[in-house]
Amino acid sequence: MVGLVVTIIGVFASVILHGISPIFLFMEFGSIIIVVFGCFGATISSFPFDATQNMGKVISKCLKGGEKASVTETIDQIVHMTNRARAEGLLALEAEAKNVEDPFFRKGLELAVDGTDPDALKKTLLAEVGAMKERHKVGAAWCEKAGVYAPTFGIIGAVFGLIATMSKLSQPSEVGAGIAGAFVATFWGVFLANGIFLPWSNKLKKISGDEVAHKLLIVEGIMAIQSGTSPRVVEEMLSSHIPPAEREEKKAA
Repeated sequence: MVGLVVTIIGVFASVILHGISPIFLFMEFGSIIIVVFGCFGATISSFPFDATQNMGKVISKCLKGGEKASVTETIDQIVHMTNRARAEGLLALEAEAKNVEDPFFRKGLELAVDGTDPDALKKTLLAEVGAMKERHKVGAAWCEKAGVYAPTFGIIGAVFGLIATMSKLSQPSEVGAGIAGAFVATFWGVFLANGIFLPWSNKLKKISGDEVAHKLLIVEGIMAIQSGTSPRVVEEMLSSHIPPAEREEKKAA
Protein backbone atom coordinates (compact mmCIF):
# COMPACT_ATOMS: atom_id res chain seq x y z
CA MET A 1 0.00 0.00 0.00
CA VAL A 2 2.89 2.38 0.74
CA GLY A 3 4.29 1.89 -2.76
CA LEU A 4 0.87 2.41 -4.35
CA VAL A 5 0.31 5.64 -2.41
CA VAL A 6 3.79 6.92 -3.33
CA THR A 7 3.13 6.11 -7.00
CA ILE A 8 -0.22 7.94 -7.00
CA ILE A 9 1.27 10.98 -5.23
CA GLY A 10 4.23 11.10 -7.61
CA VAL A 11 2.13 10.82 -10.76
CA PHE A 12 -0.62 13.24 -9.82
CA ALA A 13 1.77 15.75 -8.28
CA SER A 14 3.52 15.81 -11.66
CA VAL A 15 0.14 16.25 -13.37
CA ILE A 16 -0.59 19.31 -11.25
CA LEU A 17 2.92 20.77 -11.70
CA HIS A 18 2.46 20.52 -15.46
CA GLY A 19 -0.65 22.65 -15.17
CA ILE A 20 -3.07 19.80 -15.90
CA SER A 21 -6.20 19.41 -13.84
CA PRO A 22 -6.51 15.87 -12.37
CA ILE A 23 -10.27 16.28 -12.80
CA PHE A 24 -9.74 16.44 -16.56
CA LEU A 25 -8.15 12.97 -16.49
CA PHE A 26 -11.14 11.54 -14.63
CA MET A 27 -13.75 13.28 -16.77
CA GLU A 28 -12.62 11.62 -20.00
CA PHE A 29 -15.10 8.78 -19.54
CA GLY A 30 -14.63 7.43 -23.06
CA SER A 31 -10.89 6.95 -22.45
CA ILE A 32 -11.40 5.33 -19.05
CA ILE A 33 -14.10 2.98 -20.34
CA ILE A 34 -12.05 1.63 -23.24
CA VAL A 35 -8.95 1.10 -21.10
CA VAL A 36 -10.68 -0.46 -18.07
CA PHE A 37 -13.28 -2.58 -19.87
CA GLY A 38 -10.95 -3.49 -22.73
CA CYS A 39 -8.11 -4.46 -20.39
CA PHE A 40 -10.27 -6.50 -18.02
CA GLY A 41 -12.22 -8.09 -20.85
CA ALA A 42 -9.08 -9.24 -22.65
CA THR A 43 -7.52 -10.51 -19.41
CA ILE A 44 -10.65 -12.42 -18.40
CA SER A 45 -10.69 -14.01 -21.86
CA SER A 46 -7.10 -15.18 -21.34
CA PHE A 47 -7.89 -17.38 -18.34
CA PRO A 48 -10.54 -19.89 -17.20
CA PHE A 49 -13.29 -17.94 -15.45
CA ASP A 50 -12.62 -19.53 -12.05
CA ALA A 51 -9.18 -17.84 -12.11
CA THR A 52 -10.88 -14.43 -12.42
CA GLN A 53 -13.35 -15.32 -9.66
CA ASN A 54 -10.44 -15.88 -7.27
CA MET A 55 -8.72 -12.59 -8.11
CA GLY A 56 -10.51 -10.74 -5.30
CA LYS A 57 -8.75 -12.93 -2.73
CA VAL A 58 -5.47 -12.73 -4.63
CA ILE A 59 -5.48 -8.92 -4.79
CA SER A 60 -6.46 -8.71 -1.12
CA LYS A 61 -3.51 -10.93 -0.27
CA CYS A 62 -1.26 -8.78 -2.45
CA LEU A 63 -2.31 -5.54 -0.74
CA LYS A 64 -2.04 -7.01 2.76
CA GLY A 65 1.26 -8.67 1.98
CA GLY A 66 0.26 -12.15 3.14
CA GLU A 67 1.07 -13.73 6.47
CA LYS A 68 4.80 -14.35 6.50
CA ALA A 69 5.69 -17.34 8.66
CA SER A 70 8.65 -17.02 11.01
CA VAL A 71 11.51 -19.14 9.71
CA THR A 72 13.27 -18.96 13.08
CA GLU A 73 10.21 -20.22 14.96
CA THR A 74 9.72 -23.06 12.48
CA ILE A 75 13.36 -24.15 12.85
CA ASP A 76 13.10 -24.05 16.66
CA GLN A 77 9.95 -26.18 16.44
CA ILE A 78 11.65 -28.71 14.14
CA VAL A 79 14.74 -28.92 16.38
CA HIS A 80 12.52 -29.48 19.43
CA MET A 81 10.66 -32.29 17.66
CA THR A 82 13.95 -33.82 16.48
CA ASN A 83 15.16 -33.93 20.08
CA ARG A 84 11.97 -35.56 21.26
CA ALA A 85 11.84 -38.06 18.39
CA ARG A 86 15.43 -39.21 19.11
CA ALA A 87 14.75 -39.51 22.83
CA GLU A 88 11.25 -41.07 22.77
CA GLY A 89 10.71 -42.26 19.20
CA LEU A 90 8.56 -40.91 16.37
CA LEU A 91 5.31 -42.06 17.99
CA ALA A 92 5.93 -39.52 20.77
CA LEU A 93 5.15 -36.78 18.22
CA GLU A 94 1.66 -38.12 17.43
CA ALA A 95 -0.11 -35.92 20.00
CA GLU A 96 2.19 -32.97 19.34
CA ALA A 97 1.49 -33.07 15.60
CA LYS A 98 -2.19 -32.36 16.21
CA ASN A 99 -1.28 -29.01 17.83
CA VAL A 100 0.79 -27.76 14.88
CA GLU A 101 -1.02 -24.77 13.32
CA ASP A 102 0.45 -25.04 9.81
CA PRO A 103 -1.69 -27.63 7.95
CA PHE A 104 1.21 -28.58 5.66
CA PHE A 105 3.57 -29.12 8.60
CA ARG A 106 0.91 -31.07 10.49
CA LYS A 107 0.18 -33.32 7.51
CA GLY A 108 3.87 -34.09 7.00
CA LEU A 109 4.40 -34.94 10.66
CA GLU A 110 1.36 -37.20 10.74
CA LEU A 111 2.58 -39.08 7.67
CA ALA A 112 6.05 -39.43 9.20
CA VAL A 113 4.62 -40.70 12.50
CA ASP A 114 2.45 -43.20 10.60
CA GLY A 115 5.65 -44.75 9.22
CA THR A 116 5.27 -43.62 5.61
CA ASP A 117 8.18 -44.60 3.38
CA PRO A 118 10.67 -41.67 3.29
CA ASP A 119 10.72 -41.47 -0.52
CA ALA A 120 6.93 -41.59 -0.72
CA LEU A 121 6.65 -38.99 2.04
CA LYS A 122 9.04 -36.59 0.30
CA LYS A 123 7.30 -37.05 -3.05
CA THR A 124 3.91 -36.39 -1.45
CA LEU A 125 5.03 -33.19 0.24
CA LEU A 126 6.91 -31.90 -2.80
CA ALA A 127 3.89 -32.62 -4.99
CA GLU A 128 1.80 -30.42 -2.69
CA VAL A 129 4.39 -27.65 -2.88
CA GLY A 130 4.40 -27.92 -6.67
CA ALA A 131 0.61 -27.71 -6.82
CA MET A 132 0.69 -24.59 -4.62
CA LYS A 133 3.26 -22.97 -6.93
CA GLU A 134 1.02 -23.60 -9.94
CA ARG A 135 -1.97 -22.04 -8.15
CA HIS A 136 0.09 -18.99 -7.24
CA LYS A 137 1.31 -18.58 -10.82
CA VAL A 138 -2.24 -17.97 -12.04
CA GLY A 139 -2.78 -14.86 -9.90
CA ALA A 140 0.60 -13.37 -10.84
CA ALA A 141 0.06 -14.19 -14.52
CA TRP A 142 -3.43 -12.59 -14.43
CA CYS A 143 -2.00 -9.29 -13.18
CA GLU A 144 0.89 -9.51 -15.64
CA LYS A 145 -1.48 -9.99 -18.58
CA ALA A 146 -3.59 -7.04 -17.41
CA GLY A 147 -0.38 -5.00 -17.38
CA VAL A 148 0.32 -6.04 -20.97
CA TYR A 149 -3.18 -5.30 -22.28
CA ALA A 150 -3.78 -1.94 -20.51
CA PRO A 151 -1.29 0.16 -22.59
CA THR A 152 -2.54 -1.45 -25.80
CA PHE A 153 -6.10 -0.39 -25.11
CA GLY A 154 -4.74 3.01 -24.12
CA ILE A 155 -3.32 3.33 -27.62
CA ILE A 156 -6.62 2.22 -29.13
CA GLY A 157 -8.39 4.87 -27.06
CA ALA A 158 -5.92 7.49 -28.28
CA VAL A 159 -6.56 6.46 -31.87
CA PHE A 160 -10.32 6.80 -31.38
CA GLY A 161 -9.78 10.22 -29.81
CA LEU A 162 -7.65 11.37 -32.72
CA ILE A 163 -10.18 10.08 -35.23
CA ALA A 164 -12.89 12.08 -33.45
CA THR A 165 -10.62 15.15 -33.40
CA MET A 166 -9.78 14.88 -37.10
CA SER A 167 -13.48 14.98 -37.90
CA LYS A 168 -13.61 18.43 -36.27
CA LEU A 169 -10.81 20.12 -38.21
CA SER A 170 -13.35 22.61 -39.50
CA GLN A 171 -13.68 23.79 -35.87
CA PRO A 172 -10.10 24.78 -34.91
CA SER A 173 -11.12 25.85 -31.41
CA GLU A 174 -11.93 22.23 -30.50
CA VAL A 175 -8.85 20.55 -32.01
CA GLY A 176 -6.49 21.28 -29.10
CA ALA A 177 -8.86 19.93 -26.46
CA GLY A 178 -9.62 16.92 -28.63
CA ILE A 179 -5.95 15.99 -29.01
CA ALA A 180 -5.39 16.41 -25.26
CA GLY A 181 -8.37 14.21 -24.52
CA ALA A 182 -7.13 11.58 -26.97
CA PHE A 183 -3.92 11.06 -25.00
CA VAL A 184 -5.76 10.59 -21.70
CA ALA A 185 -6.47 6.98 -22.72
CA THR A 186 -2.73 6.41 -23.25
CA PHE A 187 -2.04 7.86 -19.81
CA TRP A 188 -4.53 5.55 -18.09
CA GLY A 189 -3.28 2.50 -19.96
CA VAL A 190 0.37 3.11 -19.08
CA PHE A 191 -0.42 4.15 -15.50
CA LEU A 192 -2.57 1.10 -14.72
CA ALA A 193 0.05 -1.21 -16.23
CA ASN A 194 3.19 0.21 -14.62
CA GLY A 195 1.69 1.69 -11.47
CA ILE A 196 -0.62 -1.16 -10.47
CA PHE A 197 -0.80 -4.42 -12.44
CA LEU A 198 2.88 -5.16 -13.09
CA PRO A 199 3.98 -4.27 -9.52
CA TRP A 200 1.18 -6.48 -8.17
CA SER A 201 2.36 -9.32 -10.38
CA ASN A 202 5.92 -8.98 -9.09
CA LYS A 203 4.75 -8.84 -5.47
CA LEU A 204 2.61 -11.97 -5.88
CA LYS A 205 5.65 -13.79 -7.30
CA LYS A 206 7.71 -12.71 -4.27
CA ILE A 207 5.00 -13.79 -1.80
CA SER A 208 4.74 -17.14 -3.58
CA GLY A 209 8.52 -17.58 -3.51
CA ASP A 210 8.61 -16.95 0.24
CA GLU A 211 5.82 -19.45 0.88
CA VAL A 212 7.48 -22.10 -1.28
CA ALA A 213 10.83 -21.58 0.48
CA HIS A 214 9.16 -21.96 3.88
CA LYS A 215 7.42 -25.16 2.85
CA LEU A 216 10.65 -26.61 1.45
CA LEU A 217 12.25 -25.81 4.82
CA ILE A 218 9.49 -27.80 6.50
CA VAL A 219 10.04 -30.72 4.10
CA GLU A 220 13.75 -30.79 4.99
CA GLY A 221 12.89 -30.67 8.66
CA ILE A 222 10.34 -33.49 8.51
CA MET A 223 12.73 -35.71 6.57
CA ALA A 224 15.41 -35.02 9.19
CA ILE A 225 13.00 -35.84 12.03
CA GLN A 226 12.00 -39.09 10.36
CA SER A 227 15.61 -40.13 9.69
CA GLY A 228 16.70 -39.42 13.29
CA THR A 229 19.31 -36.83 12.34
CA SER A 230 21.17 -35.12 15.18
CA PRO A 231 19.28 -31.99 16.37
CA ARG A 232 22.46 -29.94 16.15
CA VAL A 233 23.03 -31.00 12.55
CA VAL A 234 19.37 -30.24 11.75
CA GLU A 235 19.67 -26.75 13.24
CA GLU A 236 22.86 -25.99 11.32
CA MET A 237 21.39 -27.37 8.11
CA LEU A 238 18.16 -25.38 8.35
CA SER A 239 19.85 -22.18 9.51
CA SER A 240 20.91 -21.57 5.92
CA HIS A 241 17.31 -20.45 5.31
CA ILE A 242 17.72 -17.57 7.79
CA PRO A 243 19.21 -14.26 6.54
CA PRO A 244 22.77 -13.74 7.90
CA ALA A 245 21.77 -10.75 10.09
CA GLU A 246 18.97 -12.72 11.78
CA ARG A 247 21.31 -15.70 12.15
CA GLU A 248 23.79 -13.58 14.11
CA GLU A 249 21.01 -12.19 16.30
CA LYS A 250 19.78 -15.73 17.01
CA LYS A 251 23.28 -16.87 18.01
CA ALA A 252 23.72 -13.81 20.25
CA ALA A 253 20.40 -14.55 21.97
